[in-house]
Amino acid sequence: MAIDTAKLGDKAASACVDSDGGAIGMPQLCGEWFGNQIFWLVVTLVVLFFVLSRIALPRIAAILAERQGNITNDLAAAEDLKVRAEEAEVVYQKALADARAEAQNIVAAAKAEIQADLDKATAKADAEISAKAAEGEKKIAVIRAGALESVTDVAKDAAKEIVAAMGGKADARSVTAAVSNRMKG
Repeated sequence: MAIDTAKLGDKAASACVDSDGGAIGMPQLCGEWFGNQIFWLVVTLVVLFFVLSRIALPRIAAILAERQGNITNDLAAAEDLKVRAEEAEVVYQKALADARAEAQNIVAAAKAEIQADLDKATAKADAEISAKAAEGEKKIAVIRAGALESVTDVAKDAAKEIVAAMGGKADARSVTAAVSNRMKG
């Protein structure tokens, strides 16, 4: 920054300005200019303070207040949704318990129905088995009677043969009477 020495007149040389009007060293550190620098510093700070306090800071405060309001609303909505979710879970658990109880009832009814069908089928099978067993007993009795007659006939024939082999003669009546007595006990 060059200073016009013609304007300075007889004060052409000072501690901060040389004879040619050039600054000596750093002008910010020149003690003669401190007053001027402090004045403009204060003016700049006051203007900056008013710009910040009237324009920037209210906008920032409004944005922060809006964000805080959004956060508060979101937290309230989240709490409300949490309560609703807990209520829904209670309803779900009750419905699940009811469904399980209903399923148990259905299973019990199905088991009872199956058991009743099984009992009917078992009774029918038992009746058929009893009828077949009775038939079998009758057939066995017939076969046993036939076998006894066959044994009696074989015993009579064998007795005749034995008596004949021993040298005697047996008539059919005496052999029949002897075999019948022996068969009775």
